[in-house]
Amino acid sequence: MPEGPELHLGSLYVNKMCAGVVFTGPVRKSEVSKSPDVPFTCEAYRITASSRGKEVKLRLTPMKSDDSKQRSKAGQADQTMDVVFRFGMSGYFRFTSEDELPKHSHLCFYSKETPCRVLSFVDTRRFGSWQANGTWQPDRGPCIMFEYESFRKNVVTHLSDRAFDRPICEVLLNQKYFNGIGNYLRAEILFRLNIPPFVPARSVLEGLESEDLCENEKPLKTEIKDEKTSDRVKTVKEETGDLLRLCHTVPLEVVNQGGKGYDPKKEDYSEFKAWLQCYYVDGMKSLRDHNGRTMWFNGDPGPMAPKDLKSPKAKQRAKKTEDHDYTDKKKGAKGGSKSTPKKKVVKQETKTAKKEIEKSEEMVSPQKKRDQLLVGGRPAVQSQLQVQRSGVGELPDRAANEEKREAPLYCVYVFILWNSF
Repeated sequence: MPEGPELHLGSLYVNKMCAGVVFTGPVRKSEVSKSPDVPFTCEAYRITASSRGKEVKLRLTPMKSDDSKQRSKAGQADQTMDVVFRFGMSGYFRFTSEDELPKHSHLCFYSKETPCRVLSFVDTRRFGSWQANGTWQPDRGPCIMFEYESFRKNVVTHLSDRAFDRPICEVLLNQKYFNGIGNYLRAEILFRLNIPPFVPARSVLEGLESEDLCENEKPLKTEIKDEKTSDRVKTVKEETGDLLRLCHTVPLEVVNQGGKGYDPKKEDYSEFKAWLQCYYVDGMKSLRDHNGRTMWFNGDPGPMAPKDLKSPKAKQRAKKTEDHDYTDKKKGAKGGSKSTPKKKVVKQETKTAKKEIEKSEEMVSPQKKRDQLLVGGRPAVQSQLQVQRSGVGELPDRAANEEKREAPLYCVYVFILWNSF
């Protein structure tokens, strides 16, 4: 997810690629984007960019011309417009030819040259947004990189706020105080200071001053051997315990890498990965905070850690085992597992039905059983089920009917005895 350094590198990318380029026509938005249209149309204008924390501002400046009256009549813009971008989870800028326009380009600025080139805002997941005639969001604090003094003062003077009752790792993501800090930056900053992520934020920040008296001091470097590879020596910066200073210096380290990780054409993040000491590094621990964000750390998480200490990695492994595999082998296994329970259910149902029938037979009077034998066999299953459904209360009525049925037999028996005498 883009953080303060990535958005600043994005602004540098725009200024570098669009230097001397004249743009023309309307600003075009994709049909699928839910962000508002940018009502700007100009015959000739230029684009410059600047950043502040997690926001980038594009300034569209019309070029001066003697035909200003004619331009205003034709509906052309004659005033500068600022468009403020927030990158979301996957936003970035690209400057390509019109034929190479990326698939997920949602806002496009077209150049006046031939062949035409396009500056586009690309956002695959579409969590990013923009605001025409926008300004920096007032709820965001000063930039951690380029408004350092104001940033320190804003944090130190608001330590009594309820926001600082939370763990330090969660407070670092509060853009009202730490505008530009994101997930990987908080992990790197806390790791360098050896601060557990789930300790009260106020206890970490209480002793800090609004002015950084040691700003010009250089951090010490010590060599630490990696436990896994003893031959490898890793240089780790041991910083003095000023968390606010590291919130300023650590993002600038990413910026000073020269933007090699930002250029979308190269997609070379090897230098950035080598720079990381904690975030997604082998041997480090991970835990979801109270907001569901993954926190990477080393050692004890701290007393305010969530009770459910399940690592996100373990959850991912569990999901992978349950993931859909459409191979023939797994299909056969699924088919066999589904058919066997059905058979068992059928058998159980038939057994229970037989038991209920036998119970109903036991409830029938002995006279009725004798009549059944005289008639010549057991009654049909259907009649048994009817007895079961009708209930016990109906059995006496049926027995009475059977007694009526045996009256003719009794007369025949008396007649035979009379003739014998």
